[in-house]
Amino acid sequence: MTSWLREEQPEVATDRILDAAEKAFVELGVSSAGMAEIADVAGCSRGTLYRYFANRHELHLAYVERAARRIVAEIGGEIGGIEDPERRLVECIVLSLRLVRQNPGTAAWFAPGVSELAARMSRTADVVEPLTGAFAAALAGSEAVADSELSARWIVRVILSFLADPEQDDATERALIERFVAPAVARLTLR
Repeated sequence: MTSWLREEQPEVATDRILDAAEKAFVELGVSSAGMAEIADVAGCSRGTLYRYFANRHELHLAYVERAARRIVAEIGGEIGGIEDPERRLVECIVLSLRLVRQNPGTAAWFAPGVSELAARMSRTADVVEPLTGAFAAALAGSEAVADSELSARWIVRVILSFLADPEQDDATERALIERFVAPAVARLTLR
């Protein structure tokens, strides 16, 4: 624990704590991973943990924001060359779903019984705003969502909905996104 006392780079300590939180979410579940458990996994005292995060909600928000930034960065690399705005939007949403589900830490937020916590958090501006900004940035240059913060906000809600209540398979989700989501966003924002 003494290495935490000598930590001179707060962002490194924050990342260590968020990495430990992710491990705790996977091992214990999001609802059961409290500050004491996360501190144990991080190898620090609760006091040290509270130096970086005032409470569990703040830690959750930091985790979600960091996960969103990482996912959006990966999406940006994957969809950057797609010219068609609707196809770009479809691929953004589908890839978002896949990336969240493939990462055990983010998938833990949507496990049965936990998705209500994710749903509650998704209703707060603290969660929706960074995600909206992140997805608007990922879709930058796409005519389908040009200058439309409201469209990006709705896209985040759609993604969270699919994560909380998935379809029977990826193909069905893709079909719904292609048939209803992308055309609706394009139609509404290109008027």
